[in-house]
Amino acid sequence: MTAEVFPWESTLLSLAQEAHHNHTRAAEPGIDARTLRDAYALCDDLTATNSRSFHMASGLLPKPKRAAVRALYAFCRVTDDTVDNAANEADGLAALNAWRARIQLQNPPADDLVAVAWADARSRYNVPSRYAEQLIDGVARDTVQKRYVTFDDLAAYSYGVASTVGLMSMHIIGYQGLEAMPYAIKLGVALQITNILRDVADDWRRGRVYLPQEELTAFGIFEEEIGEGVVTARWREFMRFQIDRNRRLYDEAHAGVALLNADGRFATAAAAELYRGILKDIERRNYDNLSRRAYVGTARKVAMLPAIWLRSR
Repeated sequence: MTAEVFPWESTLLSLAQEAHHNHTRAAEPGIDARTLRDAYALCDDLTATNSRSFHMASGLLPKPKRAAVRALYAFCRVTDDTVDNAANEADGLAALNAWRARIQLQNPPADDLVAVAWADARSRYNVPSRYAEQLIDGVARDTVQKRYVTFDDLAAYSYGVASTVGLMSMHIIGYQGLEAMPYAIKLGVALQITNILRDVADDWRRGRVYLPQEELTAFGIFEEEIGEGVVTARWREFMRFQIDRNRRLYDEAHAGVALLNADGRFATAAAAELYRGILKDIERRNYDNLSRRAYVGTARKVAMLPAIWLRSR
């Protein structure tokens, strides 16, 4: 498949290239073996508790890379929770800035085990620190921006909170060249849009609507209908449009799997395909993602793995 180049991609690629080219390798942190073991164990627990799909997919990596990507997941989880669990937006932003300063330390406090694990992982795999800063910048947007007018606007947000994760994962897994970068960006956007489609109702209750405003208008949908939770013919048509575009992003991003180190291809393909399965669950429920949260059950995930393995090769 020849990947379509969207207008938003060149802007996001420039951000990724800037982070990569201005990177200086971090010094190895001085962390004792017991603390490091406890830190990675906590990250493993956080991943297993909060994302069964990611925990399953990352389990397909060699042990050192598995530990590192779960440290990355834990770093992202703490970053999100810092804003989502704050009493108000000002407190959330202040806590996020404190977290930003802490994860930039070569040797974080020994009692902050997630920061410790992430410091070790980013040093070990030479992950550009600017990607982590861009992720924090993206999460910080949730304290000030609750709506996105166009899909290009939403893609820029998705880069901050998801494509940066793909780019950091790319460094941990290993890659053949910078031509892998656009695929990581596109996959990150695809994953975040899936997340948005899954969490429409939850986001509405938090005062956030990530669906592009101009597209809601084009399909004749008012925001209040999301809160009412009634699935109309217009909503189904709108969701078909969203899912079709989301699938095209996944399809076009898949070519990037071949540009990763061989020992990480199956895990990356699995992470993408297991999450992509959420789209099929939305369709199976007649596009009702307002009264229920779409998901893929464990048995179904396991059944998907053989086909994913074949495709990843």
